[in-house]
Amino acid sequence: MGSSTEEKVVAVILVGGPTKDNSGPNDLRVSDSVLDLGSTTGTRFRPLSLNIPKPLFPIAGQPMVHHPISACKRIPNLAQVYLVGFYEEREFALYVSAISNELKVPVRYLREDKPHGSAGGLYHFRNLIMEDNPSHIFLLNCDVCCSFPLPEMLEAHRKYGGIGTLLVIKVSPESASQFGELVADPVTNELLHYTEKPETFVSDRINCGVYVFTPEIFTAIRDVSSQRNDTATLRRVSSYEALQPATRIPADFVRLDQDILSPLAGKKQLYTYETMDFWEQIKSPGMSLRCSELYLSQFRLTSPHMLASGDGTKSAIVIGDVYIHPSAKVHPTAKIGPNVSISANARVGPGVRLISCIILDDVEIMENAVVTNAIVGWKSSIGRWSRVQAFITLLITQAEGVYNSKLGVTILGDSVAVEDEVVVTSSIVLPNKTLNVSVQDEIIL
Repeated sequence: MGSSTEEKVVAVILVGGPTKDNSGPNDLRVSDSVLDLGSTTGTRFRPLSLNIPKPLFPIAGQPMVHHPISACKRIPNLAQVYLVGFYEEREFALYVSAISNELKVPVRYLREDKPHGSAGGLYHFRNLIMEDNPSHIFLLNCDVCCSFPLPEMLEAHRKYGGIGTLLVIKVSPESASQFGELVADPVTNELLHYTEKPETFVSDRINCGVYVFTPEIFTAIRDVSSQRNDTATLRRVSSYEALQPATRIPADFVRLDQDILSPLAGKKQLYTYETMDFWEQIKSPGMSLRCSELYLSQFRLTSPHMLASGDGTKSAIVIGDVYIHPSAKVHPTAKIGPNVSISANARVGPGVRLISCIILDDVEIMENAVVTNAIVGWKSSIGRWSRVQAFITLLITQAEGVYNSKLGVTILGDSVAVEDEVVVTSSIVLPNKTLNVSVQDEIIL
């Protein structure tokens, strides 16, 4: 089926939000099984999320949400990008304005009034989403790191038919159970079976949290809500249940995974598009460092102008993939890389060595300091001859091995001062702390 030049496409990116009183929505979601109403996963990105909404945390020099938005720019006939989440609108106002001007694509933030689930949130804003009368709607999770093959997904979906196509990837059998596992027809790519975080192995193909739908998805979501309302009306509640706190899932809380994908599997409604490229989920600061490496590597192919270079004469020695903000000041005797991202107004002194780290705005790193496998928070300072480091004992991505393997990373929160000749190893330091003695495997509160 050929695409009409008049067909418009919109994209919706789920950005989640902060946990509220341990009873609100979780931080971000790829799978709705972690979107329980009592979830507290909004704390996973601390202490970095104390200063900035997680979707705006810089990865490879760009806000996390910038990567999926940039990918949407490649979709033919893109009319609008919507960000849907629970953060206050003021927290996204400046970024939304800036990215709209930069990409020349309208970006709008829509704030949910309460948890609706990933499918319910889409349905809640259906009238706005359908304003441009789009033929297709992309739905992406902000905490996904991948190459986002969106035009290819759209082309494949038009060939498949049905109401939706989801991006999938092959992973190791050991890590598959952490995600939604699925079975697809090897010839037609029809989604035959879907189960969220199964207790027993089903498949080594998992849901990547990236979808393209036709507007018929709204009918499917409405049917779930109506059915839930009808069931609640017909069901008799015992006197004991009537006295208990409300535990029934609200009718307008619809989970994409369990409520839409599972019931529609095997009904010639949903199809899969398998990516052979990279994919990760950004749940923790350690994963943000890994994903920064993946995006920096991708820049070499897609945006080489974003990468720094230098041979140690007029500028620092740069090894591998490195991003340096134009306003940062890096001494020519420093040695940077691989996998380093340096943000605005950072100052890197003589003889400094940076390896596999994210240096945030206004950080000062003094002469001969070493930072490796670490994230250094805003306005922090690292003294002369100091080391901020972590040891990686096991680094295996979910596509290659154990998803739960620990990523060694040291994290300094906002305005942390590490004094001269201090070594900080495999530790997390909360904001506004001063370290004048060496620490290892500590959480400094």
